[in-house]
Amino acid sequence: MRKILLISTALLCGFVLSACDAGQYETEKTGKMVEVSEAKIDSLIGLMTLDEKIGMIHASSSFTSGGVPRLGIPELVYSDGPHGVRHEHGRGWHALDGYDDRSTYLPVGINLASTWNRDLGYQFGEVLGKEAKDRSKDVLLGPGINIIRSPLNGRNFEYLSEDPFLTGKMAVGYVRGLQAQGVASCPKHYAANNQETDRHNIDVIISKRALHEIYFPAFRDVVVDGDAWSVMGAYNKINGQYTTHHEYLNNEVLKGKWGFDGVVVSDWASVKDTREALIYGTDIEMGTELLRDFDNPVYEEFYLANPAKEMIESGEIDEKYVDDKVRRILRLMYRSTALSDHGPGQRNVEEHQQVALEVAREGIVLLKNDGLLPLDKNEIQTIAVIGHNATRKYAERGGSSQVPALYEITPLEGIRNLVGDDVEIIYAEGYEPYYDESLFADITGDAASQSRENVREVELAQSANQELMEQAIEVAAQADAVIFVGGWIKGHEGMPWGQGTYDAEARDKLNLKLIFGQEELIQRINAVNENTAVVLMGGSNVEMENWLSDTPAYLHAWYPGMEGGTAIAEILFGKVNPSGRLPMTFANAHTDYPSHSIGEFPGDGTVDYAEDIFVGYRYFDTHDRDIFFPFGFGLSYTTFEFSDMSLFVHDDIVRVQATVKNTGDREGAEVVQVYVHHKNPSVERPIRELKGFEKVHLEAGESTMVEIELDDMAFSYFHPDQLEWVMEPGEYQVQVGTSSRDIKLMADLER
Repeated sequence: MRKILLISTALLCGFVLSACDAGQYETEKTGKMVEVSEAKIDSLIGLMTLDEKIGMIHASSSFTSGGVPRLGIPELVYSDGPHGVRHEHGRGWHALDGYDDRSTYLPVGINLASTWNRDLGYQFGEVLGKEAKDRSKDVLLGPGINIIRSPLNGRNFEYLSEDPFLTGKMAVGYVRGLQAQGVASCPKHYAANNQETDRHNIDVIISKRALHEIYFPAFRDVVVDGDAWSVMGAYNKINGQYTTHHEYLNNEVLKGKWGFDGVVVSDWASVKDTREALIYGTDIEMGTELLRDFDNPVYEEFYLANPAKEMIESGEIDEKYVDDKVRRILRLMYRSTALSDHGPGQRNVEEHQQVALEVAREGIVLLKNDGLLPLDKNEIQTIAVIGHNATRKYAERGGSSQVPALYEITPLEGIRNLVGDDVEIIYAEGYEPYYDESLFADITGDAASQSRENVREVELAQSANQELMEQAIEVAAQADAVIFVGGWIKGHEGMPWGQGTYDAEARDKLNLKLIFGQEELIQRINAVNENTAVVLMGGSNVEMENWLSDTPAYLHAWYPGMEGGTAIAEILFGKVNPSGRLPMTFANAHTDYPSHSIGEFPGDGTVDYAEDIFVGYRYFDTHDRDIFFPFGFGLSYTTFEFSDMSLFVHDDIVRVQATVKNTGDREGAEVVQVYVHHKNPSVERPIRELKGFEKVHLEAGESTMVEIELDDMAFSYFHPDQLEWVMEPGEYQVQVGTSSRDIKLMADLER
């Protein structure tokens, strides 16, 4: 626990201890408003030497950036990650051994988004803030809010949705909950970082309309509505310039139009040019490609270290640019607990584990149920649990988002804990992660150096273990019911860096085919046991056309965190009524998605976002393409009825009202989704766009009136020629439904 160092200068004592009215930020640490004095920040900057200023704008270790000991300014301490505080690194580039860094492992981002529950977003961030504070962290690197453009992105599990509105609204709660604990959020990766393949080099070719309508809105929401204190840049270029020091992204949009007065932190090694970083908005450089030796880094070699100092001393760059960066850093320090006692945090407490469980419960999505679920443990004597993912743990896998979890309940453990001695559970692995390494022995290096032709040879190396398959089929044939737990695998092991059949940082998947013989295994299980429920893990969908029709029930569980096994079992056996809804469209093959059929993925040096604004359901619904499960879809064990839709307009706000009734025989939750359709636009627009949602929990027979407000932005688009937001007069239709393809009510209005 750090305290600010006392110095003798009266001015600085006043700076540290007094309050001013320049800006106020409430934190739970004191229960009072934390006030930021811009005048005193400027006074402190005036006391600094150039060397001291430069020391604050680049890393001082793997997860700290520099302070000024002479003036009592500490280093800033960072930590991944988006769904749990990462391993302790100390000052080096490797996790410390023997350190007490066990943390709460929350469900991943896409699971959080699947809850469609803003309150859970806040609670999620609150847990992270308390645990980060307990470990004396100042900045937590999250949430991940990049748009799911392609289902193949290896980091989709960290992100939230294909839809910018859902992404932004869920992320705002996360940011507010985190920062209420005095820990700065750092939403990432700004912007259009939608693939991992060649992520350090690719140049995204994209229209400003697509940026503003699809890839910017969530960042705008966390800045304008969430008041995020920092934002992380991305690795890729956009239209020829690296995003971390991009003049349009940082200076014109983020710090200009949105009024962001916080800190732009580079992704680790995303700064590529000293001059651009100085003048185009990068405030802190973390990590660098200039590290010759990761075990003995020379931080003075960073782009924003000695090279920046030389440019300023030569007069090439005005020192005012550095002053602005330092001012922003000090502002963040005042807003957070960085300049004071962090105060007591909490870690691995029961309340945090309960939040992890509740997010898993509400985020797991029931996609198909032909009457098999919920299972009744009183009517079943034997259950075969089959699949490698039934016993695999995921907390410490997948890249920078790994978490040193205190514990992790697997699906098999969750099922056994729930049924106890009432049901005999027989487990069979069924398949195992296996590759014939000889088929890709010549493939070396990271993703940036691989040709896609060589990479695709890896598909041939995915092998089914026939012995395990036969054992599983024998077990399935003897059981009263089968629970198959499969899907993707989160981690890097088993394949060269950058190759993909796993969900992981720095790699993308090759396709959506079920790996290691799972498709054949599911087909054979269905053939011998008609009571089979399929549970799939993963950050995306899989190809379904060859097994879904014969499968009675399908539950998509994402990566549901440390209590995930408990939540899966509770839903399968009806202790919890599923209420998750898809935050992305589930088509069959990756080639069905517009990022592949119209645009490019992963591209070759450049990536053409030719699909423009038609991402996800905006494309599938507008062009009436075949899919398996639409955006917003999810089943329940009860039924709901919608009625009595009304629109009221007052002071440019449209209030949408509708009544929702639980018409089933048990409690449950429904997500009321509001979409807007412009009937006669002068430019091409999607057939509908999500502009509001509310999750309501209702007892059997209970009804409630839901009201959702739509402002002018709900009806506006970014004009491709005027390059500004426009609300075009005309006739609009407001639609209320339970998915983008299940509209229950609609009403027209003139705007």
